[in-house]
This record gives sequence, structure tokens and C-alpha cells, in this order.
Amino acid sequence: MKWKIQYPSGEVEYVSPTSTQLVMKGCTLKNNKKTAQKIFDGEHKTVCAWILCDSIDVKFDGFDPYDTYSMCVRLKYNPRENPNWIYNDSVNADNLSFIEIGTVDYKLFVTKF
Repeated sequence: MKWKIQYPSGEVEYVSPTSTQLVMKGCTLKNNKKTAQKIFDGEHKTVCAWILCDSIDVKFDGFDPYDTYSMCVRLKYNPRENPNWIYNDSVNADNLSFIEIGTVDYKLFVTKF
């Protein structure tokens, strides 16, 4: 699994979550609800969620350590478990906006509200 980054120019970049860190600013969580519901109901997985952002910083070194994010709120998306983005372990976060979201490996954290 890789993070897919698609720029406004149409350029696409795939980066490894374990060797890069993303810091996204001006973020909105998006979800294709119909596709997510089908996956939740047992169909095969396909891409159905993404994050729109105003800017993205892709770090290949000098990562913020995991403990930097330990006090941040976690975002989760797994349509097998729930057909929505989940914020703070229970809140449906589809279409919510955040100032900044950062990654540590495969995990997403809201670093600024």
C-alpha cells in the first residue's frame, strides 16, 4: 500500500508510508459513501476515500517522531469496519475540514484543528 498524491497539474506521485511523512494543510475528508457502503457490506475493496488539501509537504527525512503526534486526535478510515471517516474513535468525519493532518507510517493524525 502506498499514499497516492495527485497534484492540481494532474501529476501523480506514489510514496511509501513507512519511508515518508506527509503534512497536509487546509484539509477536507472525502468519501464515496455508496462505494464505502458496498465494501462495508462485503464487496471487494477499492479506493473510495481521499483527502483534499490546499498544500502538502512530503518529507523523506527529518520526520516528526511518533511521540510528537501522541497527543493528537487520530483519524481512521477502513470501510470494512465503518463506511465513514472516523475522528476521535466515534465521530463521522466525512466532509469535515481540518487545518493540518500529518502521517506517521499508515496512521493519520489531526495536528491542528
